[in-house]
Amino acid sequence: MTDPFAEALHSDGPNPDLAEKLKLYGRFIGAWTFDATRILEDGTKLTGRGEVHFSWVLEGKAVQDVWILPARDAGPSPSLGPWTFYGTTLRVYDPGIDAWHIFWSDPRNQYYSRQLGRAQGDMIVQQGVDDTGSSVRITGNSFRWLGERSNDSGATWRIEVEFLARRATPA
Repeated sequence: MTDPFAEALHSDGPNPDLAEKLKLYGRFIGAWTFDATRILEDGTKLTGRGEVHFSWVLEGKAVQDVWILPARDAGPSPSLGPWTFYGTTLRVYDPGIDAWHIFWSDPRNQYYSRQLGRAQGDMIVQQGVDDTGSSVRITGNSFRWLGERSNDSGATWRIEVEFLARRATPA
């Protein structure tokens, strides 16, 4: 059975008019697994294995993902403590500012964030309006995602999360 909503949302590839600019996040299209570490302010580390899936959406003008921790096949994950999530990110390229609007929603934890993403050399840097930032280091079949938090308006930063991801399916 065809799901009309999924059919309307999903795209087979990037919009041809924006294809070059869409490669920044388009390189992630596919399924990934990741090892996650969260470092609490007291130094405690929570760890687990998760999954993330990226796809073209909205006439190929956006990239959407679903991040899941723990992974659906991971079973009980006591090393995560209360740190779990099941959310989605919508990334939309804006040619007017040559950047990506990024919207994260995690209904499990009622956590939402908005950031702007841009290339900086060989990295992607995402900066949020709430003084949090993230960067991604990319190689062909893996990436490292660092989430940093500042409690003093950006004077100092501490690493809060790290995701080490591997491609689960070919691009």
